[in-house]
Amino acid sequence: MANRWRNTLTSDDVTPEAMFVNRRQMMAGAAALGLGLTASPLRAAGLEPNSFEDITSYNNYYEFGTGKDDPARYADQLTTDPWTIKIDGLVEKPGDYALSDLVPQMTIEERIYRFRCVEAWSMVVPWNGFELADLLELVGVKSGAKYVAFETVLRPEEMPGTRFPVLDWPYREGLRLDEARHPLTLLATGIYGKPMPNQNGAPIRLVVPWKYGFKYAKSISRITLTDQEPPTSWNMANAREYGFYSNVNPEVAHPRWSQATERRIGGGLFAKREPTLMFNGYDEVASLYQGMDLRKNF
Repeated sequence: MANRWRNTLTSDDVTPEAMFVNRRQMMAGAAALGLGLTASPLRAAGLEPNSFEDITSYNNYYEFGTGKDDPARYADQLTTDPWTIKIDGLVEKPGDYALSDLVPQMTIEERIYRFRCVEAWSMVVPWNGFELADLLELVGVKSGAKYVAFETVLRPEEMPGTRFPVLDWPYREGLRLDEARHPLTLLATGIYGKPMPNQNGAPIRLVVPWKYGFKYAKSISRITLTDQEPPTSWNMANAREYGFYSNVNPEVAHPRWSQATERRIGGGLFAKREPTLMFNGYDEVASLYQGMDLRKNF
């Protein structure tokens, strides 16, 4: 844990809070759980806050329905306290871990990261959380482990969207072990110095800033160490469009649109598109893929 990640972004780069929580503004064209954390001050960059209804009514979280307002309508049904994460597989200390016991053992930090959606829009988000590597160190990783698999909680009685076969529930994601251990990889417990909103993946979600946003498993209830590449939900649904790695790569187009440029939220409908950066600008991860064909392994 000695070589901590150093941030190069500032609060001036942060997407305004209203714009992060509410996707509607973009589409229309326009505390952390750890104690003692002080969030960085945010600037509104000239944007007026949206109404509370706007801020909370446009989200993608299919466990609560495919409509953009479904998460805001139904996510408050999800019980997030108490919360337990099952950690199993190739670990030294498998078990059911209460989040309230885990968090005090972690180093909670604010990480201001770029966020690149597979739909070719982007933002900058101040996450609060801890490095996944620290949790893996706590539970101990056995020598045969090569991958880390994640599952979103599955509660049909609280998540009406899971009653329909939109995806093969529960939502699953995965990383190679070296990706999971990279200092950039975060388990986020909040945004903007506040606890994670339910519609954004409360109480804990994965953040991997050099990958497209759908890799960020929400409301994590299980973490499994394995020697096999784990199945992932969008890859199972459409492998042609959603690869296992899903690294941000402007040279590899989505079958239905280019990934060469992106629209920064808050810039307006007619704002000039910005070039997308390889690995979303996080060049320090390039060594993880040395010798790999990143078109084939997209």
